[in-house]
Amino acid sequence: MDLTLTSTLLWAIMILAAITSIQFYKGRKWNLQLMYHYLESIEDVVKPEDKDYVWLGGYIGFRANYKVNRDNIRKFEYTLTLLPRHSLLYFPIALITSRHDKLYFVIKPFADIKREAHLIQKGYYRLKPDIENEPLLQREEIEIAGKKYEALFEKRRDVEKLKSLIESMSKPHNIKHVALTPKTNVFYVQMKPEPETIGEDVKKLVEFTNREIKESPFSS
Repeated sequence: MDLTLTSTLLWAIMILAAITSIQFYKGRKWNLQLMYHYLESIEDVVKPEDKDYVWLGGYIGFRANYKVNRDNIRKFEYTLTLLPRHSLLYFPIALITSRHDKLYFVIKPFADIKREAHLIQKGYYRLKPDIENEPLLQREEIEIAGKKYEALFEKRRDVEKLKSLIESMSKPHNIKHVALTPKTNVFYVQMKPEPETIGEDVKKLVEFTNREIKESPFSS
């Protein structure tokens, strides 16, 4: 009985080790392909004059810093974090905690952003984000493409512009948080990226920065 149990346990360990090894190589390859695709697609749209990349470690993503100095964009920065597809044991946990791949854009325009505005998808954050001037902002709930968003703003027209931006994206429900912050003079977007549409979506962000932030309402 003991020998049978030991043999079964040994086989189970060997099978688990084999599956873990296969998942590691397949997941690593998948994440590397995604990283290269996102990097190439975003760079093709932004066309930076200078660029710097920082590896985040393992196969979970990278941070990009672009100097653009063209039109209304001074700097274009983003951070890509991927699910740990190479880890058989941690991947299921990450599906619960992180839920999906994430892309964070920080765009720094030449024009001054005068007023603060946020659109945050309801229920997305487990911990409420720290918004410095939140007590001073007006609050409203709006619906965009079937999803509820919390709007925080000084003037309603700013939120309408951000709402139009989200509606113009390839999959509006993938946009989790957009913000304009005067203190740091930053246009911020957090989203779930899609390989098939990342170029189209980044183009929308660039166009928004050049057209809407350069002119009113945000810079005047």
